[in-house]
Amino acid sequence: MQLEGKVAVISGAGSGIGRATALLLASEGAKVATIDRTPKNSQETVNQIQQQGGEAITVEADISQPEKLQQAYEQIYQKWGHINLVFANAGINGVWAPIEDLDPQEWNKTISINLTGTFLTIKYAVPYLKQQGGAIVINSSVNGTRMFSNTGATAYSSTKAAQVAMAKMLAVELARKKIRINVICPGAIDTEIDDNTEQQNLEKVEIPVEFPEGEIPLTGKNPGKSEQVAQLVLFLLSDNASHITGTEVWIDGGQSLLEG
Repeated sequence: MQLEGKVAVISGAGSGIGRATALLLASEGAKVATIDRTPKNSQETVNQIQQQGGEAITVEADISQPEKLQQAYEQIYQKWGHINLVFANAGINGVWAPIEDLDPQEWNKTISINLTGTFLTIKYAVPYLKQQGGAIVINSSVNGTRMFSNTGATAYSSTKAAQVAMAKMLAVELARKKIRINVICPGAIDTEIDDNTEQQNLEKVEIPVEFPEGEIPLTGKNPGKSEQVAQLVLFLLSDNASHITGTEVWIDGGQSLLEG
């Protein structure tokens, strides 16, 4: 098993990419701790891991709240005595709207969860990772990194671009402590994140683009699967990626090359 004896922390493991990754890391020997502001969802993931003979716990915390997140990491550390791997996955799509219709409160909400939440997830993990080295993966997006045709996604795309910049800065800062940090940039994946997307008046700024053969070169109109993304996260967290840091990897079937 690639992750035997490692402790992995995943934010937002109640569904989609987070759940698929938690299950995969556990199957590779990792002890998995999920951080979720609605632990009922993550508890289902934990139950599934335990039913398969793995070790897992869920800890309640809002990733945008520093004190709660600090307490979550301390609880995980007290449980297993070390933390090796972090998948900063939790996030929202938020409101997609023309800039004049985008309420500052909605902007701040998206920034708080996606960007500040990522910052805090990493910040409070680092003291534990420094003890023996480790690896971090951030879940970004094609939006804001290589694709800009989804008009109205200003807040969301800004957070995704900033996550990449954050990873590159931290890759240099943390390298001497043997901590690697990389970013994945998924395209269309069969997750439930669209459930927390609110679209407002996008017809006013929409740029019509037609792709008669489908939007994704590799698969036509079929989105990727959460399990495919989980395999990429596993690779980047494992020792197989021991010489990779500060790097973003797109996993979109070529979608962003066509629609960018």
